[in-house]
Amino acid sequence: MDLEKGPREEPGGEGRLAVALRVPVRIVVLVLVVPVRMVWDALVVAGRFLGDRMFRPVGRALLWVGRALLWVGRAVLVWPFVALWRWVLVPLWRWVLVPLGVALRWLGTVLVVVPAAALYRWVLTPLGHAAVWFCARVLTPLGRGLFVVPAVWLYRWVLTPVGHALLWCGRGLAWLGSLLVTGIGTALYWTVRVLVVLPVYAVWRRLLAPVGRALAVVAREVGAAFGHAWRIAGYISLAVGRALAVFFRWTLVEPARWVYRTVLTPVGHAVRDAVLRPVAEAARSVGRVTRDALRSVRVTARQVRRDVRRALGMPAGPAGIGTREKRPAGR
Repeated sequence: MDLEKGPREEPGGEGRLAVALRVPVRIVVLVLVVPVRMVWDALVVAGRFLGDRMFRPVGRALLWVGRALLWVGRAVLVWPFVALWRWVLVPLWRWVLVPLGVALRWLGTVLVVVPAAALYRWVLTPLGHAAVWFCARVLTPLGRGLFVVPAVWLYRWVLTPVGHALLWCGRGLAWLGSLLVTGIGTALYWTVRVLVVLPVYAVWRRLLAPVGRALAVVAREVGAAFGHAWRIAGYISLAVGRALAVFFRWTLVEPARWVYRTVLTPVGHAVRDAVLRPVAEAARSVGRVTRDALRSVRVTARQVRRDVRRALGMPAGPAGIGTREKRPAGR
């Protein structure tokens, strides 16, 4: 059986632990999984039946209803706006707003753009050239003599020596700080290594790693047991389902089929041949006799009416009565 099959025995403590746990764990898991698998298979069968017999027709009906609502929504919401856009807004835009925009653009060009271009060309451009010439000829030498030459002298003879001195001091301070940090870091490293790392490593190697390996073996065996139990429960559920199907077939379906074929069908045929067909033939015969009698009564009444009119000297009747009475009955 699948309960006795498993991976090859591994050497060491983990293999012996796996062999010791395999069979009990698989038995317990099989007992727990079989009802769950049977309930799952029953739910799957019920879901398929409901999907084929109820959900799919309801979905199709809802699809048709959605299509109808979509068509109604288009007819109520979309098509009026499309017609408004096509027959009102587009002609308004094409024949009113576009010519108005062209006229406003021409008016703006005449009233704004042309004067602005003339102002820029004949007023602002000469003023700009004059300002550039003044700055280049007057302000540039004055600014160079008042600001640039003193600033260069100050940078070269004052700021540069002070910056070199500050840079040398900063390098010395950085070297001193790195020396202090290195010493403190080394001391902290050995302190943490001796007080924290080595004890944690010992606890991990001697305690946590063996416990973790044991838990991994237990988890692996439990997972494998669940897999085997689920497959075996599937076979058991299939066998139970087939047994129930055979039971219901021979206790309900086959007796009902036998009663229908042996009792109800002959009784129905007998009722049809002995009662329904004679009643139908009699009804048709009565209908034919009734129609013939009514036809004879109508012909007799017409003849009597015609004889009475002739005896009283009255005309035969409105046009077409006499010809209709003399017309052959087959036409």
